[in-house]
Amino acid sequence: MRFSPRVATLLAVAALPLALTACSSGSSVDGGSANAKPAKAKDLNAGLPTGTRLKKALAPASAFPAGLTIEADGSSDSGGEFLSPSARSTAKPDCTRLEGTSWIQVSGFKGGVSFAQNDYANHDKTQEVAQEIDAFQGATAATVMKELRTVAGECATFTDTDAHAKVKLTGKSTTGLGDEAYTMTLTSGAWENGTTLIAARSGGSVVTVLSTAGGDNGAAAAKKVTTTALAALK
Repeated sequence: MRFSPRVATLLAVAALPLALTACSSGSSVDGGSANAKPAKAKDLNAGLPTGTRLKKALAPASAFPAGLTIEADGSSDSGGEFLSPSARSTAKPDCTRLEGTSWIQVSGFKGGVSFAQNDYANHDKTQEVAQEIDAFQGATAATVMKELRTVAGECATFTDTDAHAKVKLTGKSTTGLGDEAYTMTLTSGAWENGTTLIAARSGGSVVTVLSTAGGDNGAAAAKKVTTTALAALK
């Protein structure tokens, strides 16, 4: 299983002074126009949680199976600033992204305007559980869920990157998790255990979890972490 934490690059925004152009002595000034205030742009991030808030909503260590500890290099978040929204890529999905962290990117979106993630693994990395929460503007979160359902069909079979073995993917809508949820199960004859992926939307945020922990293709562990994160988002 490949694990590559999402790296957020926060662009520093420089405040540029406004250049005031003096009117020529022969020009007239329309008092009404001069006093008119420009319409304030709508804040599309209003009400959305920052990465700092999402980090607090991530499921704690107690929600993970015994024997798994947090990976020091697997934690990342967007902090207190919002990122620029990413446009959806219309290219054919890279199904191998479903093998690692930040697998939400297989939807065509790089991620939300804010995010937080971490992952846990046992000592020999044979069992892993990763979680991520992304917040999106407007109705984008619902679009992400729609695209993930489409991906499940397009990636019904693909070749994994490690064993170069055939992987089978099955997906289904899942009730009782957030506003909507979708579960994908990846299995292969070359693997000792399968992988469960759960995406669950709560308002404008999407929780995505990957699990290989447990003899049930990671299903129970994935559901517990997802449920815990969703409860913390309320």
